[in-house]
Amino acid sequence: MLTKEEVVKLATLARIELTETEVEKFQRELSTVLDYVEELQQVNIDGVEEVSQVTGLVNVQRSDVAVLASNVDAIKGQAPELKDGYYKVKAIL
Repeated sequence: MLTKEEVVKLATLARIELTETEVEKFQRELSTVLDYVEELQQVNIDGVEEVSQVTGLVNVQRSDVAVLASNVDAIKGQAPELKDGYYKVKAIL
């Protein structure tokens, strides 16, 4: 079981202020978690494949290819003002 001093040290490292009641509460709870982790470390995992994702989903992305729109001139024609072929807008800074 974790000592009160260990819990206080962890709280200090995490920059968390704990009351005496909270220290006692976390002393029990953190000890329970650490006991469970110790129990898990004793499980035989020989031959078990590592997985980083269990849903089978795959990240689908299209290749980033620039495509020139056929109606660029029509779109630029709707702009209120152009300068050297670019849209002219008010400065915002």
